[in-house]
Amino acid sequence: MTVKERYAGVIAWFQKNRPVAETELHYKDPFQLLVAVILSAQCTDKRVNMITPALFEAYPTPYAMANATPEEIYEYIKSVSYPNNKAKHLAGMARTLIELFQGEVPSDVDELQKLPGVGRKTANVIASVVFNKEAMAVDTHVFRVSNRIGLTNNSKAPLETEKTLVKNIPGPLLPIAHHWLILHGRYVCMARKPNCMECGIREYCKYYNRSEKTKVGE
Repeated sequence: MTVKERYAGVIAWFQKNRPVAETELHYKDPFQLLVAVILSAQCTDKRVNMITPALFEAYPTPYAMANATPEEIYEYIKSVSYPNNKAKHLAGMARTLIELFQGEVPSDVDELQKLPGVGRKTANVIASVVFNKEAMAVDTHVFRVSNRIGLTNNSKAPLETEKTLVKNIPGPLLPIAHHWLILHGRYVCMARKPNCMECGIREYCKYYNRSEKTKVGE
């Protein structure tokens, strides 16, 4: 199977079977999603969604959060991973958002990365989810699933994965493809034990087909 055939098969299956795929983070505006994505680093969306209602009630705007200290923000987010660092990032992000962008979340990936706590992955999430830009955010799920399926070839870093996916997935599909791969990795193609028997794309999967050949050889 060629790389082109693998991509075509995977995309066609998801288009038919997962026509709707969205972030599982709860938010009402770009600022709230930015906060939620920063909090979600190495933390589950479920946990983030548990704490953000109270956080957003206390700090509904960048201006409100910019007036808060990291210590005050910490009290609302202390149950997430790395709360001290994230509290500092959120306070700094809110202040920088006001100083550089008049409180408006920018749509440009490079501009977004000027905000404290915002790396390339987070910037790509905001650009694609909020502004529907042709960007591919690579988190641990996207990185793992892409390598396992064979969409990437032993990619060593997220940026390498991002470039390969952007090259092979039609631009308009990149925002939803990001969610296809995340949700597939979260609920089907899990890290420790992929549920291959429940996987609709296993015929296109390099990992599955290699495993089946190994069984036959045994």
